[in-house]
Amino acid sequence: MSVQDLDALEEKKKIFDFSNLTGDFYGGLTAGIVALPLGLAFGAGVFPGDEQLGATAGLWGAILVGFFAAAFGGTNTQISGPTGPMVVVFAGLLASLTAAVGAANPDLIDRPAALLAAVIPLLFASVVLGGVLQIVMGVCKFGKYIKLVPYTVISGFMSGIGVIIILLQTSRLFGGKPASGEVFDAIAAIGPSIANTNMTALILGALTLAIVFFWPKAIAKYLPGTLASLIIGTVVGIFIIDVPTTAGGALDYANASAPLLGTIQAGIPDFLIPTFSGDTIMLVLQAGIVLAILGAIDSLLTSLVADNVTRTRHNSDQELIGQGIANTIAGFFMALPGAGATMRTMVNVRTGGTTKISGMIHGLVLAAIVLVAAPLAAKIPMAVLAGILVKVGFDIIDFKYIKTLLTGPRWDFTIMAIVLLLTVFWNLIFAVGIGVFMAALGYVKQIADTQTEGIANAAPADATDAEQSIIDASGDKLMLYDFGGPLSFGAASDLGHYMRLRAKQGVEALVMDFSRMTGIDVSAIRAVETIALDADASGIPLFTVGISDNVKKMLAALSADGHLSDERAFDNRLDALEAAAAAIKTG
Repeated sequence: MSVQDLDALEEKKKIFDFSNLTGDFYGGLTAGIVALPLGLAFGAGVFPGDEQLGATAGLWGAILVGFFAAAFGGTNTQISGPTGPMVVVFAGLLASLTAAVGAANPDLIDRPAALLAAVIPLLFASVVLGGVLQIVMGVCKFGKYIKLVPYTVISGFMSGIGVIIILLQTSRLFGGKPASGEVFDAIAAIGPSIANTNMTALILGALTLAIVFFWPKAIAKYLPGTLASLIIGTVVGIFIIDVPTTAGGALDYANASAPLLGTIQAGIPDFLIPTFSGDTIMLVLQAGIVLAILGAIDSLLTSLVADNVTRTRHNSDQELIGQGIANTIAGFFMALPGAGATMRTMVNVRTGGTTKISGMIHGLVLAAIVLVAAPLAAKIPMAVLAGILVKVGFDIIDFKYIKTLLTGPRWDFTIMAIVLLLTVFWNLIFAVGIGVFMAALGYVKQIADTQTEGIANAAPADATDAEQSIIDASGDKLMLYDFGGPLSFGAASDLGHYMRLRAKQGVEALVMDFSRMTGIDVSAIRAVETIALDADASGIPLFTVGISDNVKKMLAALSADGHLSDERAFDNRLDALEAAAAAIKTG
């Protein structure tokens, strides 16, 4: 059965399968509980101290992206929501837009609330644009191409994202002010935060790290470590954090003895019409493209993981459409963008989820928590959320691949390391582009080396007994180029050099077998021309085998055919080898 047939079968499946409602309910419920602390942490990480956005944006990102990506996506068990890579890009965009709007409107610099209000429509315009681009990618069936990004590039990129998340949260573990989405600002904030450590925050951060890293796996089946750290850290914080009261008797969370999450907005978030201006359109466009591509890669990789576990097959293009619809809706409601989340997807699968309904239930569970229990979130310590995110960043770093440093291919590891460094210290999209370019160069070099070795082999694997006898009898005086197929431009550049080297070693006859070459590019044509000229200059007769009409036309188009003698052209290799052997004897 062909790939197209498999895809057709997938498309014929029911849109909603109610045969596993019990398993889907437990899978969605558990995934929703796991997503709760992550949604809070991601939202508070991007918009610290903002009641309207803050944790609210993270939770509604998990709700909207989780529900609609499941409903319209192409991976039955996938759980979607804000992820580390998406949030890092989003936070970086917030910092860039804030700087751009502030530079264009100096009067807003001293009014942070007004500046943020001016940035918000631009910020979520990029989310909506990213979602629309994902829909376009799915409709144009780009899903299969996104999966072609090499593993080394993905590993370096994801590891870089993990490092960025850890750097952004380090100052918060010490009770310091949250850094912007810029890496260098985050690094600069670490020193002052350590110098002015808030011991209460540090204790809570250390407690959270201890729980998320060392929580027993047996208990984690019933109570995930992230949720346990959120509950325990918050309860401990209630007893050790002093929260003053205002003149009116209300709790003043903003002036607590250690930073707290503060009040989050209850109810459904306001609908926003995203906008952009002429001087920020390029920032919004670039961010939308990055969010679309990154979200597509993140989601489809998670889909592949889900396929391996469930032994099913996802629909890449439909998954892109579903993610695009979800992110577009999230942008209109000022929610964080999201993608397929591997950990939450695995939790769903392991607790019984098998259909799209589980992902939709996950979103509904989170919505119920937000609408009913929003006031309880005010007392969550920021250091606890920072500790949870540090664990998220740690889990994203590809330590498994890094451990192969001494045993794996050095070029692949070099690519991974360069992409990681570029991701952390320069630009995420350029990091991926440069990584793909380097991986392509490495692949071309590998193919070229393989082709050069095979082409210059004196005895091709399919040689007949008669051909092998001639080759053995001629020894080093006969050189055979056996083109096994189209010649890569990388191998073409080495052929001329190899020919000159062999000529100096006493080669007296050269046979070039084109029988299996269906096409030839400019680089290969010039290489063949160079070999023919060098052979003629060295007095070495050149014999050709099986040049097809198509290759002849290409050679003639660049005037390279004149360097190949028609009198020494043969239809089969044995005749050419016999003529070459005769030339060696008479020479």
